[in-house]
Amino acid sequence: MPNDFNQQIIDEFRANSGRVGGPFEGARLILLTTTGARSGAPHTTPVGYLPDEDRILVIASAGGGPKHPDWYHNLLADPSATVEDGVFTYRARAEVLTGAERDEVFARAVEAEPGWAAYQAKTSRVIPVLALRQVAGGPPNAASPGAALKLIHDAFRRELALIRAEVVRSGPGLGAQLRVNCLTVCQGLHHHHVNEDAGLFVALDGQPELAATLARLREEHRRIAALVERLQQVVNATDADPAEVRREVERLTTELEAHLAYEEEQLIPVLDGTG
Repeated sequence: MPNDFNQQIIDEFRANSGRVGGPFEGARLILLTTTGARSGAPHTTPVGYLPDEDRILVIASAGGGPKHPDWYHNLLADPSATVEDGVFTYRARAEVLTGAERDEVFARAVEAEPGWAAYQAKTSRVIPVLALRQVAGGPPNAASPGAALKLIHDAFRRELALIRAEVVRSGPGLGAQLRVNCLTVCQGLHHHHVNEDAGLFVALDGQPELAATLARLREEHRRIAALVERLQQVVNATDADPAEVRREVERLTTELEAHLAYEEEQLIPVLDGTG
């Protein structure tokens, strides 16, 4: 069973689609459910994570304590886990990173948040880093199609807000993890819009009254794709300039915010049968 502090975070996370206050406000957080190595019972723990394009990374810091956290031992015994990210609940498989890959990822984490180095300094154990890769999933955790659309959109809004703040704090150089964060959200936007173009919008094409709306949304997708490509180019440059990255993130955010607001205004009533 989670302790009282963890249970409060779990309850708040689930009640607010992944948003929590207190010490974890604004943090990238998941709920990780593992199978107890001894009990065989499910155990859910709030865990911070790092984006890593098609997977996420978790660090078994235990606050710099002398022992690895229980969830790490559980994953050693059974690498299958359930991840809740506030939008989706999905099955994942854990892989313990070793050698140079572990060290490179941990260095990225320390560069982005020096607190990880402080945890390592407090303990004689080498703090493990694990990758979680989705193996099965389902629809968004929402009560209706319109609510699902809003939930996905809000996740992009939150991630871009985090990246904007990280760019501001980045100093004269662009950190390796910040590069990954930017590229991960770009990848996510690309997949989301491709899926909308090939799925949702095609399903709505049979409604003549939506023709102009869908034409506008498809054109906005093309404009956003160009901004995403430009941001990727700037981020991938060897001597990436944080000021230029910030400008491109701001351009993308401004265009995307307008697009998301229009799409929600036009499509949520249709999807939920209220318009």
